[in-house]
Amino acid sequence: MSRRFTPKVVTANHLLEGDSVWLTVDDRWTRNMAEAELIEDEAHAQIRLLMAESQPNVVVGAYLADARRGPRGPEPIHFREVFRTRGPSNHAHGKQVEVGNV
Repeated sequence: MSRRFTPKVVTANHLLEGDSVWLTVDDRWTRNMAEAELIEDEAHAQIRLLMAESQPNVVVGAYLADARRGPRGPEPIHFREVFRTRGPSNHAHGKQVEVGNV
């Protein structure tokens, strides 16, 4: 018996800045996971991943990450993705400064 498909988001790292980014339904890369396209069909997820991988001049390391529907948009399921939504772990840089986490 095959496993049920877990919803996904396409994520990668921005080539020049290194930030974690997520693919939106309108083909933009966003630094806010809540704006990402939540993909609930396995075939569609593979197509979106191929599209992301075809942009080596924009992003690197694209992959499908498990996600769930949240009140504001997709939310991470695994710790790794939670960590990536918070930005760099070094002091006073990136998303951590912007949201007052320092």
